Amino acid sequence: MKMMKLKTLFIVILAAFVSGCGLFGNKSGGSSRTTGWSYNEEETGFIPNISGYNQETGPGLVFVEGGTFTMGRVEQDVMYTWDNKPRRVTVPSFYMDETEVSNQDYREYTHWLGRVYAGDVEKLNSALPDTTVWRRELAFNEPYVENYFRHPAYADYPVVGVSWEQATEYCKWRTDRVNEQILVERGIIVHDNSQSNQNTFNSKAYLNGIYEGTAGDKPLERPDGSVKHVAWEDGIMLPNYRLPTEAEWEYAAYGLIENMDGELLTDKKLYPWNGAYLREDSKKGKGLIKANFVRGRGDMMGVASALNDNADITAPVFSYDPNDYGLYNMAGNVNEWVSDVYRPASFQDVEEFNPYRGNVITEYRRDNNGDFVRDDYGHLIKDTIAGGDIRNFNDGDRNSQIVESGNWNGAQGISTDDMYIQDERPEGGFSSLINDKVRVYKGGSWRDRAYWLVPGTRRYLEQEKSSSDIGFRCAMNRLGSPSGL
Repeated sequence: MKMMKLKTLFIVILAAFVSGCGLFGNKSGGSSRTTGWSYNEEETGFIPNISGYNQETGPGLVFVEGGTFTMGRVEQDVMYTWDNKPRRVTVPSFYMDETEVSNQDYREYTHWLGRVYAGDVEKLNSALPDTTVWRRELAFNEPYVENYFRHPAYADYPVVGVSWEQATEYCKWRTDRVNEQILVERGIIVHDNSQSNQNTFNSKAYLNGIYEGTAGDKPLERPDGSVKHVAWEDGIMLPNYRLPTEAEWEYAAYGLIENMDGELLTDKKLYPWNGAYLREDSKKGKGLIKANFVRGRGDMMGVASALNDNADITAPVFSYDPNDYGLYNMAGNVNEWVSDVYRPASFQDVEEFNPYRGNVITEYRRDNNGDFVRDDYGHLIKDTIAGGDIRNFNDGDRNSQIVESGNWNGAQGISTDDMYIQDERPEGGFSSLINDKVRVYKGGSWRDRAYWLVPGTRRYLEQEKSSSDIGFRCAMNRLGSPSGL
């Protein structure tokens, strides 16, 4: 009987050892639990098996763990727009810039454009901030027109005069530079300082085998000695930098993680800090203003010897205390673009998970030979698929508006433009400004009163326009586990 027990114990230990060695495949080993064949070999199509992948945090970003929160108005709507009714939503985890994009950050972008597309004045000019946004008819602001973007005194200040369209292009450029640097650091490619025009590194072109690279590039080596081009499945390159959605921005601004007791929210927030006060109450900085905004008519920074917020216009991007996610200036300093198309009725047709209005579904263009088509700057060209522009989903159709004729079922061809007043006559006329090219911005600025510091407030502007009080920061998707494995 004793021998039987010892034999059984030996079999259990042996089975555990064999399983641990991965002879029959295991959760994190190199063999398929489906077929037993080894991964990353010819029989399995050289498919890599990366178990327990945990995404690297990209340069400049901090991790924002997602969750549920009440999005929308948290105090009286003093503007009476009624476009932000509170609603509970869930935001998945993501990454967000620690600060607003600074002049120094943006100058790196314009320098790269000027070097790589030398002589293409139109390309460079399309990216430059509009410094004339500083001009006011009855103010002496010419020094800012000349100096704010270019002079080193303002290097760490948030870039302004940048439209939503320009901010989006910056995000694309940053994606490519970060992924290029990752591949260079790993020795997979050699940085080509002479790249120009169509032969410039961009992530999508590289992943599709179009980027020419240099003779010194070293593709990944397989176990059998053959080489392979880096693929998205290898998990080496990072997702796109992009503008945050309105829900992401608002969720991140509140930073409620320190207000939780288990799953219980102990205190809601009016601002990105606790309490309804705008001054610091700690002994260290008692009485100091907690953000850069207008305290009252004509009072932009306090009085001499006690400047308080210490900022006449914008302030450096690391000014004031960060919120509980470690994000700086989520209230005040500059307003920030988000990716959403503005609609006043968003709260009525919002998704409960990851809400966003602005989807345009595209696919990469191919020529008659099936090859990808690139533009003059080396980027793959995208085309909107049939029915792929869904920015107006449930907006303006018969499910979302009253038909004056009374014939509800007979209404045909009605759209968003029928729901909001659109007047494009050259002599002028009233227009709602609500269309597919108007975007949301949030956060309050150095020119705003305290009301706009509340993350739930929202405003909008045409995506091709810019202002001296609107900047931006980037975000990135979190892939896989929302909090790490």
